[in-house]
Amino acid sequence: MRLLLRFSGLIDRLSEVLGKFSGYLVLACCLISAGNAFIRYMFNYSSNGWLEIQWYLFAFIVLIGASHTLRLNEHVRVDLIYGAVSDRTRLWIDTLGLIIFLIPACLYLAWLSWPFFSLSFQQGEMSSNAGGLLRWPVKLVIVAGFVLLALQGFSELIKRIAGLTGTLEVDTTYEKPLQ
Repeated sequence: MRLLLRFSGLIDRLSEVLGKFSGYLVLACCLISAGNAFIRYMFNYSSNGWLEIQWYLFAFIVLIGASHTLRLNEHVRVDLIYGAVSDRTRLWIDTLGLIIFLIPACLYLAWLSWPFFSLSFQQGEMSSNAGGLLRWPVKLVIVAGFVLLALQGFSELIKRIAGLTGTLEVDTTYEKPLQ
């Protein structure tokens, strides 16, 4: 179990680094958006490349940042019973959810996304917009995002099993969103 927990720690660090990087990309997205709007209104000039880079960055923020969100236990839950049960029951709910739903779904979606990326890469697919960008990098982010989320799911599974065996103290607190 100790070796698995070390592997889990490596995955957690990778998710943390990528999550923080995704956070900085939010700032970059805002600056690009403001700069693009400024240039469009001041100089009556616009570029599709600048518009596309914004949605590329948004895809990166969401798909790569998802593993960090899972690591922090801040993902969306359908909380019908989770808040009313014991910590041990929460560990079981998480364990079963990871094994039955999250990890298989992420791996399946990564597998389905691979040909989508691969064909785009082989063809050197470009945006159909004038001045647009290459399309394969953002399609690779789809595959990478699901693989990273599956890896983080595996890390969370290791921690939940360690919590069930008493090897590790796992915080299962979850606060409902205020909305």
